[in-house]
Amino acid sequence: MGELKVIGAWASPFAIRPRIALTLKSIEYEYIEENLRAKSDLLLKSNPVHKKVPVLLHGDRPICESLVILQYIDEQWTTGPSILPSDPYDRAIARFWAAYVDDKFFPALAGILKAQNEEAKAEALGQVKAGLELLEKALKDCGKEGVFYGGEGIGYVDIAFGSYLGWVRAVESMGEVKLLDEDKTPGLVGWAERFCSHEAVKDVMPETEKLIEFAKKLFSKPT
Repeated sequence: MGELKVIGAWASPFAIRPRIALTLKSIEYEYIEENLRAKSDLLLKSNPVHKKVPVLLHGDRPICESLVILQYIDEQWTTGPSILPSDPYDRAIARFWAAYVDDKFFPALAGILKAQNEEAKAEALGQVKAGLELLEKALKDCGKEGVFYGGEGIGYVDIAFGSYLGWVRAVESMGEVKLLDEDKTPGLVGWAERFCSHEAVKDVMPETEKLIEFAKKLFSKPT
């Protein structure tokens, strides 16, 4: 089906997901950095519905939405480590938690930076901390006492949740808050260190300082 390309943007947590998955499976691909302020014809043609990154181009066939792309990669290339669990129940639970971090956790995390006052910030912070406690428990349940949500290796939930760790660090610095706490979420602290230092992750995880500068512009309050 021809060459493999990923259209992404460096600051997007969604766009690093397919890159991690492809590297895990030792699949070569071309990465195309997209300018989201002046979207390319290639992006608009490849994803005319949402007009967003990431897009996986497998030959002339585009696949959109990061979690859908992860599932496609896992089904298309069966060699290498599996991303989704083989057991149907475990696979369903993994999909549940991946949806949770996208639908609930990340909006609350962004809410800390978007907050216009201390009350709104405190509410968003409370939601994030409650979410992290749930994800701490899920690490034990999904990982079956392994070191990742995928057990002994990086899996679907690891990629889904782990793609936000650069933003977690940026929010901690900008919001002057502690999110990953050794006392309250020790499992997540260790997991985050292992995930970010993994060979498939470390070269695509955005630098915290660079994200902070990006976020200052993105969430700047009007004067």
